[in-house]
Amino acid sequence: MSGAVITAETAPVIVRKQRDPLFTLGCIIVALSLLLMVIGPWIAPYDVGRPTDDIAVPPPALSEVPGLLYAVITGAPHEPIHWFGTDTAGLDIFSRVIAAPRTDVAIALGANLASLVLGSLLGLLAGTARPWVGALVMRLSDLVQAFPVFITGMILVTLAGRSFTTIVFTLALLYTPIYVRLTRAEVLTQRHRGFVDAARALGKGEAFIALRHVLPNALAPALIQASVTVGFAILMTAGLSFVGAGVRPPAPEWGLMIAAGADQIIQGEWWPSVFPGLAISLTVFGYACFGNGLERRHAR
Repeated sequence: MSGAVITAETAPVIVRKQRDPLFTLGCIIVALSLLLMVIGPWIAPYDVGRPTDDIAVPPPALSEVPGLLYAVITGAPHEPIHWFGTDTAGLDIFSRVIAAPRTDVAIALGANLASLVLGSLLGLLAGTARPWVGALVMRLSDLVQAFPVFITGMILVTLAGRSFTTIVFTLALLYTPIYVRLTRAEVLTQRHRGFVDAARALGKGEAFIALRHVLPNALAPALIQASVTVGFAILMTAGLSFVGAGVRPPAPEWGLMIAAGADQIIQGEWWPSVFPGLAISLTVFGYACFGNGLERRHAR
């Protein structure tokens, strides 16, 4: 028998991976939103633009759901099922809710990608160019952020025309200052690191160093912010459509669906607005959990 004494200092340390259920939930919601963005209109049980014969039908009661699911799985004869009910035009709400990510999520991703690219390049320029150039870039960013985001977006989309492309570029313009500030702050830190001095010693040019070494190492905060900003962009897209300054009807879009069903709530027909609203809330929550989880992992 060995005479070695195991103490707290000599005992093997078991490093347990910290669980992050909110991050896991965020990953699931983000993956589901991306999946529905691609295949949502194809798997919808009803045509999203064609009215059915059922007008303003409420969703089935919870007690009826098991029987309806059994009928669907086994192929037993059953009446037409509208899981989220139908609106006053006879459109199936469930089909439109799962088809809406093709519009809402696509606009949010496109706007964030454009603003991330533009904002990162401008932030790199502000952090590496002459002081007056950096000051000019930052003052322009301040100018954009000086106006209320929603009102500015509503005015720009109304003036330029209500289209998918217009909304994407409008949101990209409004979100660019966020990435300018994040990237510039990180660039000012990275440009004094040892690997930058080593690249200069090897005779590399300033532009090459900025694009090849500084920018890739400065992008982490901007990428984390982008995952959260997607949720804000989804909320912004739905808000613009709700006030009549976003996507044109009859496109399946969450904000349009809420606006179309708002008048029916006081009549007791809550489902045309509630289910799209829940879809927005769940999606924004998922992207927030995903982004916050990435931030926690980056900080470790």
